[in-house]
Amino acid sequence: MESKIKGKAWIFGDDIDTDVIIPGKYLRTTDMQVFADHAMEGIDPDFSKKVEKGDVVVGGNNFGCGSSREQAALALKYAGVSCVVAKSFGRIFFRNSINVGLPLMEADIECKEGDTVEVDLLEGNVSVNGKDFKGNKLPDFLLEILTDGGLVAHRKALQEKDK
Repeated sequence: MESKIKGKAWIFGDDIDTDVIIPGKYLRTTDMQVFADHAMEGIDPDFSKKVEKGDVVVGGNNFGCGSSREQAALALKYAGVSCVVAKSFGRIFFRNSINVGLPLMEADIECKEGDTVEVDLLEGNVSVNGKDFKGNKLPDFLLEILTDGGLVAHRKALQEKDK
C-alpha cells in the first residue's frame, strides 16, 4: 500500500449502503472480477466501466452503511479504487475495508467529480486542487494492516516475524 494516494474523484452522497456498492444478486460468487464489474451498480450502473485504477471515491456521511458484506469493500478495491474518503463510514464497512486492504480516510472535503484528490494516510491529510483538508489519521496498528495488504496478509507477516 502506498501511503500517498493520488487519483480522480468519484463523488457519492450520504448513506451509500452496501447494497448499492455491490447489489446482493452478485454475492453468490467468489470471483473478484464479478465484484469489480458491478461495483456501485446500484447507484451508477456505468461506474465500473468509467473508473480507472487509482481513482478515489468521495462520499458523504455514513458511507458503507447497511449489511456486513465485505464484498462491498472488495468490489471497490478490485474495480481499481485506491482509497475511499468520506465524512463518516458505517462501522462494519470501515473495518471490512481495512481487513481487505482498501485504504480509507475520514475527512470532510470539498471537490467535484474528476478533481484530483491527494490523500496522505500517514499525516491524515487530503488535498484537492491545492486546498488542504485535515482528516482523521488512522491509528498505527490499522496502517500496519493496510501496509501489509489486509488482515490476512498482516497475520502472515506477523507469523513470519515470529519464526
